Amino acid sequence: MHARSALFDLYGDHLRTRASQAPVAALVRLLAPVGIAAPAVRTAVSRMVLQGWLEPVALPDGRGYRATDQAARRLDEAHARIYDRRDEPWDGHWHLVLISPPGDRSSRARLRADLAYLGYAELADHVWVGPAANAELPGALARAGATARTARARDVDPSPVAAWDLAALRASYDGWPALAERIVAEHLGAHADPDEAAFAARFHLVHEWRKFLFADPGLPAEVLPADWPRRTAAGRFDAEAQRLQPAADRFVARCLP
Repeated sequence: MHARSALFDLYGDHLRTRASQAPVAALVRLLAPVGIAAPAVRTAVSRMVLQGWLEPVALPDGRGYRATDQAARRLDEAHARIYDRRDEPWDGHWHLVLISPPGDRSSRARLRADLAYLGYAELADHVWVGPAANAELPGALARAGATARTARARDVDPSPVAAWDLAALRASYDGWPALAERIVAEHLGAHADPDEAAFAARFHLVHEWRKFLFADPGLPAEVLPADWPRRTAAGRFDAEAQRLQPAADRFVARCLP
């Protein structure tokens, strides 16, 4: 687990209801049980400030960091996709994005990752497709220094569904119950403090589940197989996350001033 990803998880899952801010010392305390060392936390915080995700703030217990408006929008969107899943009605149109890519490799890699997170897949060179327009697309393009034209299309041949590796996604969903059981068992047995153990177990559980945000574009039911396993896997995640939450919340409260 990378420190940057862990910080996103921490702010999104535990600090949203706590003014989206915390002292540096608290961030270090909270990430220690999941294996993130203090120097890595501080380095990741500095990079996230430069990238516009965090901003410094003076707190009663010392210097801290708060999620920026940009980060808050991303965290709220991610939270909705993780916990408030709804099958949105689909009008049958695909959203096409014809991109003029940035010149440098790192910006192109960043743009590809952002587009995948937003639910798009590359249909052809510099042509991306999604099941619907995403309000975060302009921001992703701007951060990478790219521009794009967009279009809506009902009849796309061959079907854009082939742009996503649904076989691999199905396998990941099918394997989720066993993975979730292993994650929880490992962490509950690795910490003497039961609240810390629940926090670490739930943190890793959410971290692994969050990977589906990048892998699953949220395709409408109309284009998915009738036995698509997303709902079953989500139910298992919800049950474990809710079971561990009270103890995890107690640990967070102890770490925060």
